[in-house]
Amino acid sequence: ATLREMGFQRPQAVAARVRAWHHGHIRATRDARARELLTELMPRLLHALADQAEPDAAFARFDEFLSALPAGVQLFSLLRANPRLLMLLADIMGTAPRLGAHLSRHTSLFEAMLAPDFFEPLPDRAALAAELEDALVRARDLQDELDTARRFAQGREFQIGLQVLLGLADGAVVGGNLTDVAEAVISALLPRAEAWLSGQHGRVPGGRLVVLGLGKLGSRELTLGSDLDLIFVYDADDRTQSDGPRPLATPTYYARLSQRLISALTAQTPEGRLYEIDTRLRPSGNVGPVACSLANFARYQRQSAQTWEHQAMTRARVVAGDAGLAARVEAVVEEAVGQPRDPVALAREVEAMRE
Repeated sequence: ATLREMGFQRPQAVAARVRAWHHGHIRATRDARARELLTELMPRLLHALADQAEPDAAFARFDEFLSALPAGVQLFSLLRANPRLLMLLADIMGTAPRLGAHLSRHTSLFEAMLAPDFFEPLPDRAALAAELEDALVRARDLQDELDTARRFAQGREFQIGLQVLLGLADGAVVGGNLTDVAEAVISALLPRAEAWLSGQHGRVPGGRLVVLGLGKLGSRELTLGSDLDLIFVYDADDRTQSDGPRPLATPTYYARLSQRLISALTAQTPEGRLYEIDTRLRPSGNVGPVACSLANFARYQRQSAQTWEHQAMTRARVVAGDAGLAARVEAVVEEAVGQPRDPVALAREVEAMRE
């Protein structure tokens, strides 16, 4: 009856779940001390959840979060000592379902919320890259590297989302922060992808590769959950091979390298998935090679690309790879976007694309 008066639509279900907590049916409450602390917290916790727009949904997300915890004493002690932290946790579960679900899947992020700089503005891209590199050098193997990259990105994305929720960051400008995080991850995993590949196939002598970002990545407008639009461009003699024990033709080598990086970014690990990748904006779309040579990329932009493809190129920007090749690729993009056009025909084609 009390729960119903507080605003819960399914008070019997909520009461049953609370009893399950107190009976130690989840790992977080198997310890007697945890149950004592939870008993003390329960009135404030229920009132905080009842204050949300949809109390039952907020309660369900909190239950999911609590059920994922390996132990509860530390959390309950923190919430008892920090009432504002309890309110913040309730607000996340009630107001930001995506952040709440993310926190439930990755309960280690709760510890990140306790860091003194968690509510400060994010560092710049160089500092983020250094932070990630420092974590990656301590990784034991490939699996550990992938998990480390995911923990880094998820922690920073959660931090950004929570700062927006609390009004500490402007939702219209945090796209640059999210883009910095994505670029740091891509730049860190690209040389590692090549190192994984070179163990079997060596490297292409004199070869270089860049990753071109388009869409929201290229324009630095990423949002939480955005996919990454990527094009891979290499510069090497297509008549040569890699120099490893199992040599590959140059086009095959860079296609494999691109796929390795895509796999590193998209693979589902115990820490989750980093990003969804979209490569359909590459020359010739899905029928074209995953990685294209600089010569073919330039030829396609000059001779074959349609207006909508050049529209996509207005956001193109190199986000990782060789600096010298990056300048040449961006020169091709600038030439493609800036070529003279018939205004009437252009307007007609842009309108058709918008439709």
